[in-house]
Amino acid sequence: MQSIQAEKLKKEADALILAHYYVPGEVQDMADYVGDSYALAVKAAHSDKKVIVFCGVSFMGESAKILSPDKTVYLPERNAHCAMAEMADVREAERMKREIPDLAVVTYINSGAALKAVSDVIVTSSNALKIVSALPQKNVYFIPDRNLGRYVAEHDASGKKFYFCEGHCPIHARTTKEDVLAAKETHPEALFLVHPECPAEVCALADCVGSTAEIIAFARRSQKKQFIIGTEEGVLHALKKSCPDKQFYPLREGMICEDMKKITPEKVLAALRGEVAPVEVDERTREGAERALKKMLELAK
Repeated sequence: MQSIQAEKLKKEADALILAHYYVPGEVQDMADYVGDSYALAVKAAHSDKKVIVFCGVSFMGESAKILSPDKTVYLPERNAHCAMAEMADVREAERMKREIPDLAVVTYINSGAALKAVSDVIVTSSNALKIVSALPQKNVYFIPDRNLGRYVAEHDASGKKFYFCEGHCPIHARTTKEDVLAAKETHPEALFLVHPECPAEVCALADCVGSTAEIIAFARRSQKKQFIIGTEEGVLHALKKSCPDKQFYPLREGMICEDMKKITPEKVLAALRGEVAPVEVDERTREGAERALKKMLELAK
């Protein structure tokens, strides 16, 4: 019934529904596209629809608005936030740029618009290593995720010096080596696929370290039939739909982003009816953030 309502309201509003892999499965099933945050923001920018309903947390809605300033962007739940996105400070980034010569502020897309606006370039979990390696600067301040930053630093061959803040994803950062060993003992035939927001000791035990989209792609390609998944459990919905003949096990219990789970089908319908306030980003901030995002596209080619 909700899907029928959504289709009717979409046509009336000239809207596109986008859903992140971490929102509830019933919300993913309502969406026109399901993906990771940057891929969805690009979908929004390339769409000819006037209205974007972005089923995700606040920085994702901001990213869509930054790339699509002429579109109306709604978040079904405006109080759905990313804890990590608040763990780096604009003033600290500006201080680092003043005090450390030849420094690039490299900001993970899981960040607010104001932080993006003072950054030299934005990165995603899938392109961070490529982009950092291509930067001309010798020093890199990688924010806000320390785990992803250290993963990039470990694999970077360009000889750059890295600086980090203490930002992290609370869900991924709580995983441990012991969690992995216990899961492997329970599922000895399974490959271990993990997100680089997890600690280094966890990533070191993985068969694949990658973004949510890369984890799904790896599972699709693999001849193996069992996988332990080291990221937020919402991605299991997409994995099971993509690979119905395979089995997927969460790395541990409790890998749940409560903010992502605030998005419900009822709230999606309310957004389609225009019953929530649209996402707004002031033009100066938007232009700065857009510049850093475009730098990413340039270096990712």
